[in-house]
Amino acid sequence: MFQSFGEGGLGFAIGHLTLEGRLTICVLIVTSLVSWAVMVGKARQLRKSRKMNRKFLDAFRETVDPLDLYRKQQAFEGSPLYGVYLESCEEMDSQIRREAGRQGGSGKPRPNGNGNGKTTLVPALAMNGVRVAAERGLGEEVLALEGGMIVLATAISGGPFIGLLGTVWGVMETFTGIAKAQAANLTAMAPGVAGALVATVTGLMVAIPALFGYNYLVTKIRGFTLEMDNFAAELNALLEITYLRTASAASVHDEAEAEHAMHEEHRAVYGMSATKHNVT
Repeated sequence: MFQSFGEGGLGFAIGHLTLEGRLTICVLIVTSLVSWAVMVGKARQLRKSRKMNRKFLDAFRETVDPLDLYRKQQAFEGSPLYGVYLESCEEMDSQIRREAGRQGGSGKPRPNGNGNGKTTLVPALAMNGVRVAAERGLGEEVLALEGGMIVLATAISGGPFIGLLGTVWGVMETFTGIAKAQAANLTAMAPGVAGALVATVTGLMVAIPALFGYNYLVTKIRGFTLEMDNFAAELNALLEITYLRTASAASVHDEAEAEHAMHEEHRAVYGMSATKHNVT
């Protein structure tokens, strides 16, 4: 088999490679090794991310409060959904602390909100910050998933051109040698041209697997992005249901404050009347 390969056209061409062609092929081999390393590493990363996403969703579906996993400090490293969840919960916790402090609570994160048996509710403007945090987390996770894809894109677009450069360079050297030897015949030209074309073949062999791997990985990453986008919308909805202070809740809160102020006023008036009576 190897003997027939050596006697074939490719073996003959490789045997007549010029120095320029050898250098070009070495560059292409390094590019191919790097691109294959990226494809294998990225495939393993996506497989792990898919597995950790399933674990995170299973744990998240079992919770009652959307902040339970965050407060229990359960980590799911390698899960893109957990990255989005963590960013949203950190912002939500910050808003709850701020609102609890404004209402005179301790501001410490507790399972029931502000520590007085009631859940601390936040205004609608605070939820805008939570949505922004979710989008920020989603962007960071997408960047992490796409890391290294530039190597494959470079191999796809640059591999054939590097091979073409080696081919053109080799053909130029072949014609130069023929001109110097003054032997312009096909027998003298064929070995050099065949050796120069090996660089183009190598460039295509680098670009084609990288192209297939790139398309496969991009499709998978798009699926992760859609999944994170849907989860961010779901998480924001759950946080709004649990912690958003609606207009009715705000009015009840204001009425309670007004009633408390009225009781304090009546108590003060009663105290002044009692004082006057004692003086009399």
